[in-house]
Amino acid sequence: EDELIVAEIMKRRFFPAAITHKTWEGFHFAGHEIRITEATDSYGAVVWPSALVLCYFLETNSEHCNLVDKNVIEIGAGTGLVSIVASLLGARVTATDLPELLGNLQHNVLKNTKLKCKHQPCAKELSWGIDLEKNFPSSSCHFDYIMAADVVYHHPFLDELLLTFDHLCKNDTIILWAMKFRLDRENQFVGRFQTLFDLEVIFNFPSLNITLYKAMRKGRMK
Repeated sequence: EDELIVAEIMKRRFFPAAITHKTWEGFHFAGHEIRITEATDSYGAVVWPSALVLCYFLETNSEHCNLVDKNVIEIGAGTGLVSIVASLLGARVTATDLPELLGNLQHNVLKNTKLKCKHQPCAKELSWGIDLEKNFPSSSCHFDYIMAADVVYHHPFLDELLLTFDHLCKNDTIILWAMKFRLDRENQFVGRFQTLFDLEVIFNFPSLNITLYKAMRKGRMK
C-alpha cells in the first residue's frame, strides 16, 4: 500500500519537455496544472516530497479536511506548493517564509492562483521565533489550520520552530505536518513537539521516511 500510494503521489509531478532559462517543476493537484519556479541555491527554493504528500492528502480527503473559507497559514512555505493547493481548494491562505525566499514565494503563489481561487492568498515574512506577537498578534490572528512540510532538518532553529507552532496554535487549530525523518537530533523534535501537542499519524510512508501528522493542543484532539 505504501508503494502504491507513493507512486500515485509522485505521478502528480512533471517536468518541462525542454530546457528553459528558468528552473521549474510542474504538478497536478486540485484540478489544476501548477508550475513552480525553483532555485538550486537554497533548501527553501525547491519542492521536497513531504510537500507532495501533504498536497495529496488535502486533495483526496476534502470530506475530512474541508478547507473552504478556512483560515490557513503555512510556515516554511518555500516555493509555495502547499499554499497554492490549499488556496485552490478554497482556503484563505497566508504563506510564510524567510525574507530572502519571499520574492520567489510571492511569484509562484500569484502565478498559480490569480483568478483561480475563491480567496487570493498572500505571502508574508515569518522568521521563526522572531516578532511573533508583533507580526501575528494573538488577539487578531486565528488560524483554523497550520500547515508545515519538511520544516525539521539540519538547522539550528528547532527551538524557534516549536515556539512558532505554540504561538500560532489556538485551542481549536489543527496542525497538518509532514515530517521527513533523517538524523536522530532532528527526529527527537517529535518528542519535544509532543510536550505541547497531541499527535495522530495520518499517513506513514516508510519508503520515503515521511510521516504526515495531525496535531492539536494537548487535550483538544477529538
